[in-house]
Amino acid sequence: MPHTKFIKKVENFICEKCGTKVKGNGFTNHCPNCLWSKHVDIHPGDRGETCEGLMEPIAAEVKRDDYLIYFKCLRCGFKHKVRSAKNDNFEVILKLAHKPLQE
Repeated sequence: MPHTKFIKKVENFICEKCGTKVKGNGFTNHCPNCLWSKHVDIHPGDRGETCEGLMEPIAAEVKRDDYLIYFKCLRCGFKHKVRSAKNDNFEVILKLAHKPLQE
């Protein structure tokens, strides 16, 4: 049976979109520079997804005191959202916040 709870994975990676070297903290799931991600999880942290397509940040919205970033996989079309991180590029978040959310 697959995991349904979050699995903390501390992993460093090089962003496949912009080449930024990212130091993971166990919650890192996207590049803090360009905000792109990779479709590798079925459930957060399980690394069970075989798609491995690039996840484009397509929109952002304010929810309470956080920004939510919405992603869409360029390979399979899967969509999901995550909270922004403190070290995320705020200029990119603001640009995304001006895009209409198409779910």
